[in-house]
Amino acid sequence: MAFLQANIYSNVLEMEVMVDVILPQKTQKTIGTATENQGDNIPVLYLLHGMGGNHSVWQRRTAIERYVATYQLAVIMPSTDLGWYTDTVYEMKYWTFIAEELPRIIHELFPQLTTERARTYAAGLSMGGYGAMKLGLRKPERFAAVASLSGALAMAESMDGLLQLRNQAYWEGIFGPLSEFKGSENDLIHLIDSLEPSNAPRFYISCGTEDQLFPASEYAAEKLSKRQIPVTFESGTGDHDWQFWDQWIQRVLVWIHEK
Repeated sequence: MAFLQANIYSNVLEMEVMVDVILPQKTQKTIGTATENQGDNIPVLYLLHGMGGNHSVWQRRTAIERYVATYQLAVIMPSTDLGWYTDTVYEMKYWTFIAEELPRIIHELFPQLTTERARTYAAGLSMGGYGAMKLGLRKPERFAAVASLSGALAMAESMDGLLQLRNQAYWEGIFGPLSEFKGSENDLIHLIDSLEPSNAPRFYISCGTEDQLFPASEYAAEKLSKRQIPVTFESGTGDHDWQFWDQWIQRVLVWIHEK
């Protein structure tokens, strides 16, 4: 596998953006890590960070490069600041960047990566779990499978919890008036209710049982199941931390490749 660090320019954000990329590469090694390059049409995973993280955090806190080598999977890890994968009120269009511009740039720079829905995936933790679910719900034609680890998946149901995390000015700078959040294009539960099941990707939701976001993950999974949208919900002992995410991203990779 090859690991690349790229500075790309986003016309949407009007700024330089950092992206870490893991690419399958044919290698011959003597210590059990030899890999083969699949050539063209390499499957790709967009892997999103949470609050306080950036493009580098998955690579620094987990063994993601080693984990994906088994599957010959490319991984795209962009930095999106604290923008919640949303076109914010303060005119930073992080949704348009992650959903539209970034895939175009990635395929321009790495034409060997797939453009097929069946081989394109998204996953993330916490804020990134929200972002990955949002990609699957609003762009179901792009993704075959989407995974959330400890995601903030029911934000409109718990505004008090948001205000304990950051002040109202922060949230309204991103989403607009909180009174209008429920039922909006940024409300994942509303998006679940609006999604046509026949067009849906597969969803995977996992959260630690000691995590304060566990009820939100369980609720989102129940909503998907009631709509007959394919969902796998799994939980285990753990909190909102890297010990949990390092373990469960491995399960996500197994699940993505299950038939």
